Amino acid sequence: MTNNTVSRRGVLGGMAAVAMADLAARAARAAAPALPSAPVSLSIVDVAGTLELTRPAFDAYLKAKPHLVSSINYSKAPAPELPGKLKAEQAAKRLDIDMVLTGIDALSAGLKQGIWEPLFPNYADVLPAPASIYQPHALEMQQFAQNQALEVVFCPAGPLLEYNPALVPTPPTTTAALLAWGQANPKQFIYARPANSGPARIFLMGLPYLLGDKNPRDPKNGWDKTWAYLAALGKTIEYYPSGTGAVMQELGSGLRAMTPTQTGWDINPRALGVVPASVQVTKFDNQIIVCDAQYMAIPKGVEPGKLAVLLDLMNFMLQPAQQAVTYDKGYFYPGPAVKNVPLSMAPASSQQVIATYGRPWYDDMIATAPTYMPLAADDLVYALARWDQQIGVITAS
Repeated sequence: MTNNTVSRRGVLGGMAAVAMADLAARAARAAAPALPSAPVSLSIVDVAGTLELTRPAFDAYLKAKPHLVSSINYSKAPAPELPGKLKAEQAAKRLDIDMVLTGIDALSAGLKQGIWEPLFPNYADVLPAPASIYQPHALEMQQFAQNQALEVVFCPAGPLLEYNPALVPTPPTTTAALLAWGQANPKQFIYARPANSGPARIFLMGLPYLLGDKNPRDPKNGWDKTWAYLAALGKTIEYYPSGTGAVMQELGSGLRAMTPTQTGWDINPRALGVVPASVQVTKFDNQIIVCDAQYMAIPKGVEPGKLAVLLDLMNFMLQPAQQAVTYDKGYFYPGPAVKNVPLSMAPASSQQVIATYGRPWYDDMIATAPTYMPLAADDLVYALARWDQQIGVITAS
């Protein structure tokens, strides 16, 4: 047998393997179910506040496609509790949730538990190709979903520090200064439990970069400085609320003076009057950005007709016209995950909110600060659990 013969057989074998892989991929993509012959009712659970941004787009879908959807029932649930509930419903074959709107917290836990319907390559023929629609950093955030969800909104978040200037005339701009301020002003700094708070989670994941920790991507072995810092800071904190809304109410009432924040959680509460317009935000001297995003995920076990409608709904939600409404009242600033959706496409009310309550330096910060993705799903689950066990129990005496 000649070397040429071996070479030809190797090439032919390789081509055959590629062909088989292509056939398998085509078979998987062909599995998308048919749209139902009668409209269905959908149940959507929001664990991330995503409806604040997207409800007008969902309403538009309901109006545009009455032949597919008769109604959409919405509910809210705490992010830490939902994955376990879904897992139990799937085990009992009594699933009553068709779609989940989630941040990276419940998404991560669900990825670990295997509760989400894989979207790619199974339904690639009926869904938009992520690389063709998402803006660059949003595309990186889409990879976080491991092909089991689609990103619907995006925020280059923070961490930033939001403060009452009447109580904090000279805000800290370093982690050392923040800790010193907290120690000098006990019970005046506050943040929520990271497992149920976007700004707290961004603060948690941003600290390793700000502190120069050994490996900011490894909360188990690379966060020695971060865990020590959070423990020291915890001794200045009275308690950790269950969500960001409660934090903003305490900041707005003057009960607390300062909290970690992100762009949207600065703009929106001031626009709604929960926090006075006079409240200010400062960035760190070595400012970085940890991105945030929210996703549409489908639990495994949804009946085929509803699944087909949900896939069509996902397509609709990622169209530029629907993405433009996610500027909202600045809640997840900027909001749109897809490319080429400028503020000028947003409703006039959204443009007015950003003009009044936005901060001109945000866009420059977003464009220039070093930008990082959140922790991988398993690492984030670990970090949130460790915070609950070790940091959440530390408070000021």
